[in-house]
Amino acid sequence: MSDTSPLPPVRLASEPELARDALATPLLSRAARLARWAGPGTRVDAGGALVPEQLPTAAGELGLDGDDAAAWASEAWRLAVDTGLVEITDEEEGTVTAGAELRLLTGGSPHDVLTVWLAALDAVLADASVPDLDGLIGAMDEGGAVDLSTLDWDPQAEAEFLDGVLANLYLLTVGEEGPAGAPVPLPALAASMIVPSDMGEPTDDILEQVSEAMMRLDDQFRLLEPVGLVDYRPVDEALLEDTGEAADGEGAGRTGETAATPVTDDEVEVARYGMVRLTPLGLYGMRARLLEAGHDAPAVGDLADKGADALLDGTAAFPPAATHAETEQWLARREPLAAARELLAAARGTDAGAPLRRLRCQQALSLVGAVAEPALREVLDDAELGGLARVWLTERGLPDVPPPTQDMVFWLTIDTVAAQLAAEGESDELHALVQGLAEQHSGFFAAAWRVDHPRTADVLEAMGRLHPDKKIAKEARKAAFKARSAQGG
Repeated sequence: MSDTSPLPPVRLASEPELARDALATPLLSRAARLARWAGPGTRVDAGGALVPEQLPTAAGELGLDGDDAAAWASEAWRLAVDTGLVEITDEEEGTVTAGAELRLLTGGSPHDVLTVWLAALDAVLADASVPDLDGLIGAMDEGGAVDLSTLDWDPQAEAEFLDGVLANLYLLTVGEEGPAGAPVPLPALAASMIVPSDMGEPTDDILEQVSEAMMRLDDQFRLLEPVGLVDYRPVDEALLEDTGEAADGEGAGRTGETAATPVTDDEVEVARYGMVRLTPLGLYGMRARLLEAGHDAPAVGDLADKGADALLDGTAAFPPAATHAETEQWLARREPLAAARELLAAARGTDAGAPLRRLRCQQALSLVGAVAEPALREVLDDAELGGLARVWLTERGLPDVPPPTQDMVFWLTIDTVAAQLAAEGESDELHALVQGLAEQHSGFFAAAWRVDHPRTADVLEAMGRLHPDKKIAKEARKAAFKARSAQGG
């Protein structure tokens, strides 16, 4: 992800909840059990792995049996070493002891637990970018070194590809398109990394690349699920067998195409091609990684202990639901009347962001009860806030609300349209607002260009673009020219 613009805000579970989830993940819980089990008789090889004769005992300690028990025990032990749950005390003797991180995991704070889990996640992600063992063995030379060129494998490119896939999954999860946390089809996720955004019908070559990426991701997500990053429904084994059979014959390319593009919208059929979603713990982990990589990845609640200016500016680019949730948390920490006064003070200004701040202020004040009435009455004569205050008081049916002057009505109209432009761009809602204004106020543009607002000309130009009636659009453009001339622009 090269875009440095803020990501959509994520709603995270509390640290105690996340820490409980982390302790319950199969891989970390097994690593911790083996760290507690390790003693004076435990021996490791030069690479820190358990010696083969101890693997059955370790598997038994974990309650594992079957053909894969030793491999699972070895994986858990390797994670215990990688995360510092176990420390090697003598490399020559191959002796170990419990590491300092084990104490954090068993007796530390929720934040301590999550710190250990993040280290475990880093280790598993590094493993997920490595080719399978058979490929590594085949690439070894006589001295035991791995010749990467024979693998057609670029470690940095592999890691960046997986990071990009997970970043896209994060965006799909935190965005407000569809239900939060809904599983994403594996073909769509693979295609998001490979198919150019401006491509119409994908070529056979692109479809083959998507299919190959799906198979890589299927292996990787199987590795990432035990550490708690994702919930994953793997690709149907029958599809994998079909792909393998086709690879030996003439139909290999078309099978790849089928795997990449399911031919039905039926949910059951789509799920056969793999479904993945980030867990609540996975959202926490991905946000931490994105922050570490330098991305602006806000979380709902980040602004709760900051001033009203930070709240109004910080939520400027938030989608509606996230703005509402962030504002609720901010208000919950404050006395309502004091909060209303702070919001109104922060909403003032003539800078480019001021109209949107006033819109966010109005939205925040809609969540405050009638106890805020004194704060709104105090700004009735304010040139920037008087119109907003009248709207708030009137909507609540409160008495003795002075009628606005014509200048105030026009100023508030320009301010509102400017805020909507900043918040949503030229949306359908703004199209409707512009049409309504022109229809309800004959002579609107003849008066609007005189409004003493820094965004008057910009708003009138936008109205000229948005209004479907050519005659009215022309009036708006003429008014914009007059406004800019009057402002010396």
